[in-house]
Amino acid sequence: MFQDEHLIETEVSTQTVFKGLLLEVRKDVVRLPNNKESIREYIVHPGAAVILAILDNGNLLFERQFRYPLRDVFLELPAGKIDSGESIIDAARRELLEETGYTAREWVCLGQMHPCIGYSDESIKIFLARGLCLSHEKKLDHNEFLDVIELSPKAAKEAVWNGSITDAKTITSLFWLDRL
Repeated sequence: MFQDEHLIETEVSTQTVFKGLLLEVRKDVVRLPNNKESIREYIVHPGAAVILAILDNGNLLFERQFRYPLRDVFLELPAGKIDSGESIIDAARRELLEETGYTAREWVCLGQMHPCIGYSDESIKIFLARGLCLSHEKKLDHNEFLDVIELSPKAAKEAVWNGSITDAKTITSLFWLDRL
């Protein structure tokens, strides 16, 4: 559809600047389309899943969780990163169960989003989960604290417009509700 060859940058060299438990920071030298070189610094991320978990009453499951980098509590959909060796659907199922206590009968991958294309390779798959069943209490990760709440789709969209929801993966996922 598009002819993009004139936009492509190619890696000349790569250097890991930092490697943590979750993230890796790289500094690459790239060759630009005009044959000059430049530096690209970016974060390598394992990938994640976000879940539009729809209850039988039509409401969605949300979480309220403190996010340290911004030092604030955020309203967001259940989500989490892929663990090493884990498939994306298994990560989605695990995160829904751990964070909310729910399992789902039906899972559909709706699409994906890239939240920070200028400085990260993170890819988040968006899943729809229906036929929810509360199977047990949440099994949160060590040192994870969150509240689970229900919101109607209308209330969730309103929360975006009034600034109560600012999380990119949640906003992007809510767009998919119009197609369901």
